Amino acid sequence: MAKYFGTDGFRGRANIDLTVEHAFKIGRYLGWKYATTGVGKIVIGKDTRLSSYMYESALISGIVASGSDAYLMHVTTTPSVSYIVRLEGFDCGIMISASHNPYHDNGIKILNGDGEKIEDALTDELEAYLDGELGEIPYATDDKIGRAIDHAAGRNRYIGYLISLATHSYRGIKIGLDTANGSTWMIAKNVFETLGAETYVIHNTPNGTNINENCGSTHIAALQELVREKHLDIGFAFDGDADRLIAVDDRGEVVDGDTTLYLAGRYMHARGKLTGNTVVTTVMSNLGL
Repeated sequence: MAKYFGTDGFRGRANIDLTVEHAFKIGRYLGWKYATTGVGKIVIGKDTRLSSYMYESALISGIVASGSDAYLMHVTTTPSVSYIVRLEGFDCGIMISASHNPYHDNGIKILNGDGEKIEDALTDELEAYLDGELGEIPYATDDKIGRAIDHAAGRNRYIGYLISLATHSYRGIKIGLDTANGSTWMIAKNVFETLGAETYVIHNTPNGTNINENCGSTHIAALQELVREKHLDIGFAFDGDADRLIAVDDRGEVVDGDTTLYLAGRYMHARGKLTGNTVVTTVMSNLGL
C-alpha cells in the first residue's frame, strides 16, 4: 500500500505532510532516473499557492543535481503540463498543486511521457527512495549538472492550442469566469477574449493564500450572481489547477456534468473525433446520460 502517493500524486499540508525535503528527493530520483539514458528533460508547472514556489525550487535543485534539465512553465494548468509533455517529448512532467484544496495544502503530481499518471512501478520506486530503502544516488558533477530552463513558451503553446479548437468567433458572447485565484487567472481571459468574447472575470487576483477561498468550482454562488446581474450568456468556474470546471447557464443555473459530457460527445462525434464513438464515464454519469 502506497505511503505517500495517492490517486492525485503526493498531497498534504505544506511542510507537514509534504515537506521541501520530499520535493528535493523526488526531483533527485527522477533527475537521476532519466539522466541514465542521456540528458533527462522534465517539465514543471505550478499553481498560485504560496508554497508552490518553494516546491518548484526544491524540485529544480534535485533534478539538476542529478543531471537532468528542468523546464519551467511557471504558473499554468495541469492539462497544459499533460499536453506539453506529450507534444514536446519530455521524459515526464510535474504539476505542483493540491487542486481544489485550501492554500495550506499542496501536492506533487507526476505525469509520464504520454502525459498520463505514472506507472505503479515508478510510484513504488519513489516511495522506496523516500523511505531510504534504495540508498544514495550519485550527484552529477562538472558539465553533467543539469540546467533550469524557462519554458513559458510551453504554456503559450497550450493557449494557442485551446484557441485553435474553436470553429467560429465568439464575438457577441458574454462569458463569466471565476478563476479561483488559481492557474487560469490569466489564461482563461486570454483564450476567450482572443476568440472575441466579452469576459467578466472574478477571483483573478492571486496572492498565494486566496486560491479556492470561497471561490472557484467548489463555491459557485459568486459566479451565479455575476451571470444573473450582468445578463451573461454562460459562466465557467475553475478550480485551483483547472483540471475541473463547473458551468452555469444564462440563468445562473448549474449545467450538470452529465450534460457537459453529452454535449462534448455530440460535438466530437459530429466532427469525426470521438474515438470508437464512445464516451467513458463513471457509473454515476452513466445513470445521468
